[in-house]
Amino acid sequence: MSNTFHQHSSTLRLRHVDADEYPEIIKVWESSVRATHDFLSEEDIQFFKPLILNEYLKAVNLRCAKNADGKILGFVGVADKNIEMLFVTAEARGTGVGRRLLTYAVDELHAVKVDVNEQNPQAVGFYERFGFCIVGRSPTDGMGKPFPLLHMELSQ
Repeated sequence: MSNTFHQHSSTLRLRHVDADEYPEIIKVWESSVRATHDFLSEEDIQFFKPLILNEYLKAVNLRCAKNADGKILGFVGVADKNIEMLFVTAEARGTGVGRRLLTYAVDELHAVKVDVNEQNPQAVGFYERFGFCIVGRSPTDGMGKPFPLLHMELSQ
């Protein structure tokens, strides 16, 4: 890991995402997915990419975390108190970016729910450590693809 990413999370700036930043957001998404979603095929990644870019990003309250150089290291999207997306670049994983985004989503955007791919145990553990509990399971994702989802809620 390069020293650029050993930044204390206090140097991160959380802000709204403008539509002209969507291409950078998609790069963050792809970096994150390739590092954590090894159950997805290349076809799956290419299937989801335009959906996220053209539909999902504008459907959520979207915030990004930028480092001191203005590079987006991660983002979170919330709709109806549900964390619809939270992704961190592969390089910035483990540096506090995800926790900072999750804290913001809960404290400022009032998120209390998240659906997590069952096949991504690191993400499940991340949310559990924050206080989310598994309250249900679906055998397929929202698109009907065979990627089981765990429904998690923040325990009060």
